[in-house]
Amino acid sequence: MGILSSMNTGISGLKTLGESLSITADNIANSNTTGFKTSRAEFGDIIARSLKGILGGNQIGRGVKLNAVTPVFSQGSISQTDRSTDLALQGDGFFVVDGEEGRAYTRNGAFQFDNEGKLRNADGYLVQGFIADEDGKVTNKLGNVSINRTIIDAKGTGNVKINMNLDMRAPIKQWDPQDPDKSSNYNTGVVVYDSAGNSHLVTMYFNKVSDGEWEWHSMVKGEEVPGGEKGTMVEEASGKMKFDVYGKLQSQEVSDGTFTFSNGAIPDQQVKFDFGDDIETGGTGIMGATQYGSESDAFKIIQDGYTAGTLSGLSFNDDGVLSAVFTNGEVVDVAQIAVAKFENNEGLFKLGRNLFRESRKSGQPNVGKPNQAGRGKVFSKSLEESTTDIATEFVDIIKTQRAFQANSRTVVTSDELIQEVLNWKRL
Repeated sequence: MGILSSMNTGISGLKTLGESLSITADNIANSNTTGFKTSRAEFGDIIARSLKGILGGNQIGRGVKLNAVTPVFSQGSISQTDRSTDLALQGDGFFVVDGEEGRAYTRNGAFQFDNEGKLRNADGYLVQGFIADEDGKVTNKLGNVSINRTIIDAKGTGNVKINMNLDMRAPIKQWDPQDPDKSSNYNTGVVVYDSAGNSHLVTMYFNKVSDGEWEWHSMVKGEEVPGGEKGTMVEEASGKMKFDVYGKLQSQEVSDGTFTFSNGAIPDQQVKFDFGDDIETGGTGIMGATQYGSESDAFKIIQDGYTAGTLSGLSFNDDGVLSAVFTNGEVVDVAQIAVAKFENNEGLFKLGRNLFRESRKSGQPNVGKPNQAGRGKVFSKSLEESTTDIATEFVDIIKTQRAFQANSRTVVTSDELIQEVLNWKRL
């Protein structure tokens, strides 16, 4: 009967619009949920009844149904925070987390370290990343992001690089180890560390032996080496440098100095002194030591040793690399956050709690490092806000309300017609 069909059609509209309102309400409820992606209702008509078989045309629809609920993976606004473990993604991709229910993916980067030094989300899922090796170099090994050490061992100095200029106008002097100050043209101090992390001041003396040729000598205090006497200086390493007529470093004798300190550190510590890229080995001759007509001065001295230190802080950079900062000034990379990219984000299965899971429709994840192969960029001390637009959702509520009222009117009218038919019997 056509009247009953019209009532059922109106009821399908009421039911579908009620479900649509639930989707809108969920969007509004999550307007402050970090990393939340809004969803939209997609409707489809119910198969129609044909009045003329398969000839086409002359069909009567049977109502509407909720055809799909599609998440909209648009970019949310990035807000700044004060917590170093807060991360946000700009662009395509998801953070990778592991929990008791298996692997999941999220846009919510509100992470924090637990009492075991493991990085987790609010639900206890372990954040995944590419782990660094002992030297602080990030590898391609995927694992839990965690802090495995709170103390960094001391490291003895092995290499010293010196960038400096030696005054070509300086007079020629004959080196005398018994009187280094008067027999040299210039000197500067270099701090080196022994195997136990103790610092020692090594004084570098430079004396001009001929035009374009210099000698250098490294000396330490006598009381710091076995058999030395207090108030004296002991030479531990030496070498030569030659410059061309343009003041560029032509060649150098890089001495592997052997240092033995008298405080119980490992003896015969090898320290290599490097004065830059000399021309003889294919360098430019200007990235290091030079000989120009200006005052002698050391511009930059770099050595690779340090004393022992304890963990003082953690921080992420904008490449998603977690670095540990120690009290001795050393900064060691620990891991780099992993980002997963899917062929079809809309096909992911929602787990709730801002988590998604892989599905057949989404395809398999392509897990890699941020800002590579189309994956999004990571921002530290930031969170991605919800993509809910309150104004848009309110407009949708009004449209849904008006449509609901119209469909309810259809049901009421059908009911009145049925009542009229029933009244015929009384007549």
